[in-house]
Amino acid sequence: MSNSPLVKYTKISPNSNNPRNHAIDTITIHCVVGHCSLETLGAVFAPESRQTSSNYGVDDNGNIGLYVEERNRSWCTSSGANDHRAVTIEVASDTTEPYKVTDKAIAGLIDLCTDICKRNGIKKLLWQGDKNLIGKVDKQNMTVHRWFAAKSCPGDYLYSKHGYIAAEVNKRLGATVITPPPTPPPVFAPYTVKITANVLNYRSGAGTTCPIKGIVKKGEVYTIVEEANGAGATKWGKLKSGAGWISLDYTVKT
Repeated sequence: MSNSPLVKYTKISPNSNNPRNHAIDTITIHCVVGHCSLETLGAVFAPESRQTSSNYGVDDNGNIGLYVEERNRSWCTSSGANDHRAVTIEVASDTTEPYKVTDKAIAGLIDLCTDICKRNGIKKLLWQGDKNLIGKVDKQNMTVHRWFAAKSCPGDYLYSKHGYIAAEVNKRLGATVITPPPTPPPVFAPYTVKITANVLNYRSGAGTTCPIKGIVKKGEVYTIVEEANGAGATKWGKLKSGAGWISLDYTVKT
């Protein structure tokens, strides 16, 4: 495993596991919670007592620092399993929510993510914002710290940018991520019902709060062309004639 040639500052932290026990297939972006320089971030990770580190850092100007070599696992996301497979990146940010970062930092972050993917054989950067997909890298290979600990990291600003970051990286990788079209809703099939109540009101809409327009009687058969939820009944049905809606609680299908 090599390190990024984009690095402009290096200060290796003692807080790591050497080597990592899993191939790199994930990227985890964090917020620093402070507009730290690369040197300041290196100083933060230097003491063993801090028990924290990251592989890379990005400052406000988009410059990149190296603190744990890629071949080693950083201590960054409160999850050994994630850190062993992920390259972790701390990004300089505001100190309060949404922990906004500069446009230059975003640009540097995209450059770094693209380089990480190219060197580690990651063909596409995938993001769905779904915690349930952790480790399923064929569907999502970006993770966030908040999924592993009671933290807001990477902050709402960077979290909202993950889709954009993935899209920009994939443009540079020449990757096309095809999003399947949504499944169309099922087509409603009209059916007939027989009235079981002696007298049943039909209304202008689906609900007992809608005005009564008339009545239907026991034993009569009607075609239902639409269903809806509404007050006063488990389900409402629209009459084919367009006259109104009836409570289906007082009917049986024929």
